Amino acid sequence: MTIDKSALPRAIGFGTASFTLYFLLFLFSDELIDYARRTRQGEKGYFIVPIAIAFVFSYVHGVFTGAFWDVLGLKPAQKKPAKKK
Repeated sequence: MTIDKSALPRAIGFGTASFTLYFLLFLFSDELIDYARRTRQGEKGYFIVPIAIAFVFSYVHGVFTGAFWDVLGLKPAQKKPAKKK
């Protein structure tokens, strides 16, 4: 297992961004619930807010997780080609 130190700044950066996003989600949860309720009141454009937030969370957390595993040096196992009989 080799540690990839070149991925460390990326893991720290996206880890910090992921933590910040979760903190902001907790901090502004009431406002986000209010946006979700506005769609019931006829303001149909606000349905996109939770979808956009989910995509941003997914991207940032996914990049952080990939960089984290790269720092640790863990890679998926390589499949061996099947032998012909």
